Order: sequence, then C-alpha cells, then structure tokens
Amino acid sequence: MEDAWAPMEDASPRTHGAPREESSSAASDQSDVRFQRRVAAVSSPALCVARLTLPGVMDAEGRVDESRLRMHIFKNGGVCPSERGLVWRFLFGMYPCSSTALERSLLQEQMSERYRVMKRKWQQFLPLAVRMHLNGTDDELVAAVRYFDRRQALAQQLTQDQSDEVRDRLAFLELQAQILFERVTFDQVELREATRIIDKDVARTNRDLSYYQGEGSANLLVLRDILITYAAFHPEVSYAQGMNDLCSRFLEVLNSEVDAYWSFSCYMEKFSKDFRADGLHRKIELEAALLKELDPHLYAHLVTDSMEGFTFCHRWLLLGFQREFEHSDALRLFEILSCDHLELITQQVDRARYQERLARKCSTEDNSESELQAINTDFTFELFICAAILLENRESLLRCRDEVQLIQFTSSLQGTLELNSTLKKAEHHLYNYCKRCAWDYMDGCCKTDKSKEENFLYQLRSLLVLK
Repeated sequence: MEDAWAPMEDASPRTHGAPREESSSAASDQSDVRFQRRVAAVSSPALCVARLTLPGVMDAEGRVDESRLRMHIFKNGGVCPSERGLVWRFLFGMYPCSSTALERSLLQEQMSERYRVMKRKWQQFLPLAVRMHLNGTDDELVAAVRYFDRRQALAQQLTQDQSDEVRDRLAFLELQAQILFERVTFDQVELREATRIIDKDVARTNRDLSYYQGEGSANLLVLRDILITYAAFHPEVSYAQGMNDLCSRFLEVLNSEVDAYWSFSCYMEKFSKDFRADGLHRKIELEAALLKELDPHLYAHLVTDSMEGFTFCHRWLLLGFQREFEHSDALRLFEILSCDHLELITQQVDRARYQERLARKCSTEDNSESELQAINTDFTFELFICAAILLENRESLLRCRDEVQLIQFTSSLQGTLELNSTLKKAEHHLYNYCKRCAWDYMDGCCKTDKSKEENFLYQLRSLLVLK
C-alpha cells in the first residue's frame, strides 16, 4: 500500500485570540457568537441528519455501511477533518450504523436527557464537587470558570425558548431517564477520590492545544464533568490517570459534551481493561512477545534486569501514541487503529470459508483440525506500530543501559515521529510476520502437496481478510 497513508488536509484552520470584554449590546451579541464557536456545545442535534460524503458509505435514508466506512478510513489513512466529527460518532458506536437520520434524531434527544439526569444525580450527591476548587494561581482556569458559567446560562436560555411540544417530549424522556437511574447508588469515598484525581489531571491536560486556549479553556471544565459522570456511573472502572487525555480527543473532535460522553463510554466498553494493571501488563507482554518474533537480539537487550522490560511502552499503548506524533497525525492514527481493519483476528472469517478445502488438501486427518497454532491473534495492529517505532530506533535502544536512559529516549520521541512512514513500516512487519507463519503452517501440514503455493496464498489471505 504505497499510497494508502496519504495525509488529509484541514480545510478550516482555527484562529484563536485572547478573550476581551465587550461594552455595547451589539458587541455582546458578537461575543456570544464567538463564544458558542469556542466552547463545546452541550449537544449537537443538527449532526443527526448530516450526511457523509464518503463514496458509497451512506444510503439515502442515512444508514451507514460500516465495512465501507472502516475500509475507507484504513485505505485513505484517516478521514478529512471536516467530516471527522460525524465519522467518529459512527466509528465509536454513539450512532448505530444501521440507524436512519430520523432514528438518530430521536436517539440524540434520549442520550441528551439521560446524560443530563446522570450529571444532575452525581451533582446532587456531591454538591461541593459541582465546581472545581481553584487556588487562584491558575489564571486560565479562573477565566475558564467564567466562560463555563456563560455557557451554562446560554444553554439554559435555549431550553426555555423551546416549544411546548419539544418540552413535553423531553420531559417524557427525562422521566424515563430518572426511572432508569433511580436505583443507581454511589460510593461517596470512591467518588470523592475519583473527583480529586480528575481535578488534578484535567488541569494537566495539554493546554498547548488550540482547543483549550482563550475562551476554549472552558472546555477543560466540560471535560471534567464528562469524566466525573463516567466515573460515577461506571464504578467498576471509575477513573484512572490517562483517561483525561483519551477523553480529550473525543471532546475536541466531537465538540459536544453529550456526544463526547457517549462516544467515550462506547470506547471504554472495549478498552477499559487497558486502564487496569492486569490489562496493561497483558498488553506489554504481547509487545514483548511480538518483538521477540521480529528482533530477538533487541528483545533480549530490553528484558535485561537493568532495563525493566517494556514498561516504557506503557503510555504509547495506553493512549494510542498521542504524544509521539504531531497532533493532527495522532488523531488520524487513533481513527486508523480504531477502525480494526487490519487485525490478525480477522483470519477467522476466511479461515472458516477455506477450512474444508484446506482439509482435503492436507495429508492427514489431524491437519484438517489445525488452527494455525503459530499465529498469535492477539497481535493487534497497534502492537506492530509500537514494534515499528522500536525497530526504527534500534541502535538508540541498544545504547540504552538502564531505565533512566530508556525514559530519556522515549521523551525525545515526543512529537517527532512521521506517521505515514511509521504506518508503512508497521504494515510491512505485519505482512512479513503473517507470510512467515503461513509458510511455516503449510510446511508443517502440506509437505507432500504439490499445490503448496496455492495453499499458501489461501492461508495468507485468511490472515489479512478485511472486516
């Protein structure tokens, strides 16, 4: 795929200026327009009926062909920034791909009311946590509170301006949400502790991003509310350090509090285990196992006592290489990895299709039951991305003699990696890994078969079948 990783151009760059006070009524109106553009909306109902321009992805009624969407993301190295917000709502499961535009309109209202009820419930339970406690030394956060309060007042005014029909419909949805969450209880000690950590981490969220500058600093408080709501209603996960950076991605791209919450929640349904010690340990073990396959010498160097294994890869894998690439490229990589389009687990689809034919070609009955034992289907594409980075910096890593030098090495990579070349190298390593395993398999089970080359192509295809 020589041209699969073409960078996407952003057709609408942001401009940012320092906030200023307006004196006249007209100037105040202009300020409100600018303000609405800078601080995340509570909800984004207009996007329910918006259309994707990706060829062949959306039908006339607004249903999305999920396979085509994921294939487009993978083959084109991401999507255009102008469509990223809508794409992510489908990609991460906030909008079911099978839903029509009309169905999404009703779903959006339901999700908005449920989120509002959830947020209000924890705020009533911990009234002192409603507002972030500031020590007065962080001028940006102090200003953020003012912008956030203005946003709240504007949202309340928009609610009051709704028609009676809309208010009646939302009142019914609110009642449904209250019934749904009526029996939810909170552990006060745990939720207080989660809130304390969230307050510390939100303040550390990357403020160099234009999204959090100027009036956009209020988005830090929007992020805070999303994280506390998630922790309150997912006590089995609660909050762990790093979630702020992950959720920040959703808020920046979707630019909507409600939509960011539900998309982040859908993502965490699949990946929350990565924020637990056992899940993280498992992922690091897999990375070590993969590098052992690709470069035994480098693997042996990194597992010596002084190097403490592969723990330095922890943040890369947890946050999807968020800081190693330029910001826009990091967003592209995140959606590429999330499209699950090139994973070894997809071999199961084609393997079932060709299993009977392969069984007839193999020389023994036992071979027909072989399930490619040499392949580790837990080797996801992100692990090959990590391996590509390690192998690209092989000489520097071999010069590292202790954990301190490893940390210095990883810090030196922040914002310096080139995405397109890294993707090509990762794809190359994955292909070679599959190719070697496919040959090993065929050598083991079809030694006497004259059409081994044909079997190899079938087997290799089964490893790289597209979802």
